[in-house]
Amino acid sequence: MKGTHLGEFEELVLLTIAALVQEAYSVAICDELEKHTGRAPKLGVVHSVLNRLEKKGLVKSELGEATQVRGGKRKRFYTVTHAGKVALVRTKEVRDGLWRIIPEFSLKGSL
Repeated sequence: MKGTHLGEFEELVLLTIAALVQEAYSVAICDELEKHTGRAPKLGVVHSVLNRLEKKGLVKSELGEATQVRGGKRKRFYTVTHAGKVALVRTKEVRDGLWRIIPEFSLKGSL
């Protein structure tokens, strides 16, 4: 599947969008990524990844309603497309397959 290969950060952003369901907008994505990875991604980097994922057809976006809290500015919300779900499942299958073939490797006791 050309164009659906996911880089590590693309995968993390896509997983975060899926986890946030209806609340996936850039700032919330950054906050959730920091919470789960311990890394504080730059908003501009996340925007670049979101644009790339949208061009690949892995996410779609739409503008939400204007709010007083944001001075009338609308948030752009992201959702994972069917192609995005397929890419995530395929990536997980590849990773799981590789983990299974590592001889005598166990996470138990190594943490």
